[in-house]
Amino acid sequence: MSCKISKTKIQYIFWDNDGVLVDTERHYLQANREALAKVGIPLSDLQFADISLKEGRSVFDLASVHGLSERTIGELRSWRNARYTDLLEQHELPLAGVREVLSALHGRINMAIVTSSLKSHFDIIHKRSDLLRFFNFCLTREDYAMSKPAAESYLLALLKSGQRAQHVLVIEDSPRGLAAAKAAGLTCWVIPGDHTTQEDFQGADRILLSIEEIPKLLL
Repeated sequence: MSCKISKTKIQYIFWDNDGVLVDTERHYLQANREALAKVGIPLSDLQFADISLKEGRSVFDLASVHGLSERTIGELRSWRNARYTDLLEQHELPLAGVREVLSALHGRINMAIVTSSLKSHFDIIHKRSDLLRFFNFCLTREDYAMSKPAAESYLLALLKSGQRAQHVLVIEDSPRGLAAAKAAGLTCWVIPGDHTTQEDFQGADRILLSIEEIPKLLL
C-alpha cells in the first residue's frame, strides 16, 4: 500500500522496538516456547504470531486453557523472563541498516521509541546497541497501563512529544502495533517482520520492504 506524505509534515517518528530496530522477537519466541515445553505445551510460530503479535495477548493463555494454576503460570513466566534475558545477552541485536537510517534522520526529525518491552529487557537490549543516543525519549511497558493494541502507549508518546497527531509518524512491524497507532489517530508505516509477512496490514498508510526506504521518503 502506498500513501503520499509531505516531507515537511512529519516532525516526530515513534519507533516500535522489537522487530523494527532490534532482532529480538525470535529470542522471545524461543524463551516462550521453552517455558511452555516444560509443562508439555507446544507453541508454533503461527500461534506466537497470532497470540502475541496480532492480538497482544500472553502465550501463557495456552497454559490457562490447559488448566494450569496461576501459581504455575507465574513460575513459568518468571522462568521465561530469565531465559529471555540470557538470550538477549548472548546476541548482537540491532537489525541491518538501523544505525545508518537513524543517523541519517537524527537532528532532522525528532524520534522516540514506544515499546511493549519490560524496562529490564529494554535496558539489556540497548546496553550495547548504541542506538538510544538518537532518541528524545523512550516508553517501556511500565510507563502505561494498557499495552498495544490499545492506543494508550502512543497517546502518551504524543502528549510527551508535544506534537499534534498529523505531524507524527509511527513505524511498526506487527498488527497489534498498527492497531495501536491507528487507534491513537497516527500515520503508521509497517515493515513486516519474519513472523508477520503473511499479514495484509489493512489500514497501514504504507507498507515498506525495508527500513532503508524511510530516509528517502522523508528527507
